[in-house]
Amino acid sequence: MATTAQRFRFFILGLLGQRPMSGYDIRQTMKRLGWLIGSPSFGAIYPALHALLENERVTVEVVSRPDRPPRKLYSITETGRQALGEWIATSDSSHESLRLFIQRLILVGDYDSTSGLLAHLRQRREAVAAHRSALEQAAARPDTETGMGHRLAIDYGLATADAELDWLDSAIMRFSLDAGEARRKQVSE
Repeated sequence: MATTAQRFRFFILGLLGQRPMSGYDIRQTMKRLGWLIGSPSFGAIYPALHALLENERVTVEVVSRPDRPPRKLYSITETGRQALGEWIATSDSSHESLRLFIQRLILVGDYDSTSGLLAHLRQRREAVAAHRSALEQAAARPDTETGMGHRLAIDYGLATADAELDWLDSAIMRFSLDAGEARRKQVSE
């Protein structure tokens, strides 16, 4: 399983796979997505970029600008694309946090087919359903075994699991229908 630093590097790699970016561009993109994925500091971004450079997963181009400091634009390499594709394909959704699931969801559409996106959603659904089942078992314990805070946490977990399962079911159905419609159009043409 990848460490937090490794997962962060892969997310940056995925952003660079969408378009070349400076460290500032990456920070601004993450800031816009912060409520979903967290918002790391520049102190985390630049060490990740340097590690990606050392592993030859990205390149950097220094772009001169009049009346402003030069700008470093980072781009993904073919080695980086291959590593990113492998990372996306080897999701371990049974231990995947919501934040990591969202990061992969943002990137998976750019590097995989609709079937890959559906597989990612289905894996997450299985993991959330298993988590919900474990919470139900915990909720079935007598009140004497747990305190009020514990009970509230279990209730919160059940409510969020139910909401996520509803969303996942809706997303899976929508993409399944979209994929079926696309196949019908191809056959009729």
